[in-house]
Amino acid sequence: MQQKIIITGGPGTGKSTVIEALQKLGYHCMPEISRQITLEARKKGAEQLFLKNPQLFSEMLLEGRENQYHLAEKSNEEIVFFDRGIPDIHAYMSYLGVKFDELFINKSNLLRYTNIFITPPWEEIYKQDNERYENFEQALAIHNHLENTYTKLGYNLTNIPFNSVDNRVEFILKNLNLR
Repeated sequence: MQQKIIITGGPGTGKSTVIEALQKLGYHCMPEISRQITLEARKKGAEQLFLKNPQLFSEMLLEGRENQYHLAEKSNEEIVFFDRGIPDIHAYMSYLGVKFDELFINKSNLLRYTNIFITPPWEEIYKQDNERYENFEQALAIHNHLENTYTKLGYNLTNIPFNSVDNRVEFILKNLNLR
């Protein structure tokens, strides 16, 4: 059975850096797609689609993450790492106080992952940029929404400790009995 492993956490916690390191080690990884959607929307004149129209943004994200999930299933890879998963979408909508369709929860219950690793908020590495508009306090709140969402879906989360990228990757691989 294929292992589908999510690396999640609030913005600026080192998720994508960990995913990139796993990819360099030869693991099959699905990248974060929200930046891509944000940049494409910006080209069409929507500066912050997530803030301007969170429902549309979230529907686009759901489609993209569903596609990633199915691509992973079609691959012959025994292990696939995901930079965020489907539950992240409604966790973020919950954070914004946006009412969302039951479809998001249904998809989260239908398309299940094997393991969830979460990167805790880490102020020392946190940086805002053109696509990451949240300040650190907002990142903390998002982290809490992510934890609550995954827990409500019946997942056990494994906290990735503050450490170097190599040590974080080693922690994940040991946790999965791959080392």
